[in-house]
Amino acid sequence: MLNIRIPQRPGLRVRTPRAVDTVIILALIGLIYALAQAASLWSAPLATHVEIDLAPAALPGYALASVIRMAAAYALSMVFSLSYGRVTASGPWAERLLLPVLDILQSVPILSFMPGVVLALVALFPRNNVGLELAAIVLIFTSQAWNLAFSFYQSLRTIPAELREAATIARLTSWRRFTKLELPFATIGLVWNSMISWAGGWFFLMAAEQFTLGDKDFRLPGLGSYLKTAADAGDVGALMLGLATLIVIIVLLDQLVWRPLVAWSEKFRFEQTESGESATSAVLTALRRSRVIEWLQEEALPALGDALERLTRRMRMPVRQRPVGRGRPSGASQVVVIVLLAAAALWGGLAIRALLAGMTADDWSALPAAAGATLVRTFAALLIGTLWTVPLGVRVGLNPRLARRAQPLVQMAASIPATALFPVLLLVFLGLPGGLNVAAVALMLLGTQWYLLFNVIAGAQSIPSDLREAAAIYQVSGWLRWRTLILPAIFPYLMTGLITATGGAWNASIVSEYVTFGNQTFQTVGLGALIADAANGANYARLAAGTIAMAALVLTINRVLWRRLYVTAEQRYHLD
Repeated sequence: MLNIRIPQRPGLRVRTPRAVDTVIILALIGLIYALAQAASLWSAPLATHVEIDLAPAALPGYALASVIRMAAAYALSMVFSLSYGRVTASGPWAERLLLPVLDILQSVPILSFMPGVVLALVALFPRNNVGLELAAIVLIFTSQAWNLAFSFYQSLRTIPAELREAATIARLTSWRRFTKLELPFATIGLVWNSMISWAGGWFFLMAAEQFTLGDKDFRLPGLGSYLKTAADAGDVGALMLGLATLIVIIVLLDQLVWRPLVAWSEKFRFEQTESGESATSAVLTALRRSRVIEWLQEEALPALGDALERLTRRMRMPVRQRPVGRGRPSGASQVVVIVLLAAAALWGGLAIRALLAGMTADDWSALPAAAGATLVRTFAALLIGTLWTVPLGVRVGLNPRLARRAQPLVQMAASIPATALFPVLLLVFLGLPGGLNVAAVALMLLGTQWYLLFNVIAGAQSIPSDLREAAAIYQVSGWLRWRTLILPAIFPYLMTGLITATGGAWNASIVSEYVTFGNQTFQTVGLGALIADAANGANYARLAAGTIAMAALVLTINRVLWRRLYVTAEQRYHLD
């Protein structure tokens, strides 16, 4: 039912002019050239200080460098998410060990990753920019990976039982089960979460490309550095020009990448009857008629898949195939994993204990009030975001025509980094009651509401058309339709959105509670402000304490609240 391709006779295939293949080949040549230019930047000598040119002529090169970093981080995020999600869903023991780790990772702010990652990679590559470039990619990865991993894990846990049984009866190998069942079933969620991952990458691009640690200045030429420099200098013209360049990139990505992927992903919808209307893409239509794409689809990719499957068979002993979620690894493998995790936890605990020895009594007393203030702002942002994203996301997801019009607008709004606009908006918020406290909630909302919206849209699009038709036949409408069809169908996706939005809100607190504009710094009470101030002052003890407090809060909330709702989504709202 999923990933079915009907073969066509050669005489029936409609082809486009050779111009399409020419464009594809030229695009590949351009990609190779761009990668070569990026390689030259990586191999350049490491500079102690990089001046960011705010001239318009510098923007194309900066934009290309940032897009390459974003693409590299996205590729790394997808590989991590598919691997981590599959291992996590392999059995109860893996869930108990790996889900808390994922909760902690998504809750650790990017500024807490930065000092160790940047200093370690720069020390590893002291003579060129390789270390800085890798650090930027890793830091962008931390803003992209977690929602993809949660999305794939959620999809694996909600695969209908009849599809699992069919895969078992067909004796599918591990690789074919992944490519014919698991990945197709998860495609819709992964596509929409990929869009929000890119949006999250844009949100933290400025922090990843321009970072100061004490008296050390680490900068990389890119669009994020351009926007950050323009905002710090108060150059509104350069800021608007940088944002216009970003919008052009977003529109191009939407037309050339995301819209074709959304239209292509609809063939993996789990349903008994064909949908009456589906998303379309002129780019996808052209690609389907291309000779180059035909060769890749029918010759190169199947050959690569067969080679990977043969390699997998040689690397492991044949075992009886078990469905995902029912397998039980050997006791020895469990002991090895537990010992490795325990050793890492022991080493980390000793290192953190030595680091926290530098904390004063005043530092410790500031933590509870800061944690409580950020907690209130986080739940306020989540509540406001849920109230508007659920109805709009359902409307967009159930209406392909509206989705075609709204998708580029939503993608554009989600991708514009609020951190670039916030210094200007701050001037407005400071004159309102609540001041920076209201402004902080607004910025956290701008950074987290898209996790909710994109997951709700994906959930609404995955509702089988036969269920919608049945609701129409039986005249189920209004609140009854929401209660019996829409909310149960989108509930697993909504939980994924809430879990990732929670981590995103805590991460956004570091840029919403501590804002630098021109030569002035505005901050309010909160964990985000505490962490940002500690990072700028190179106070590693306070940085570690704030990070641990934030991770502990997010982990507790996830385990007490969101994880229980997640289990409810798996058990009660399942397409079986």
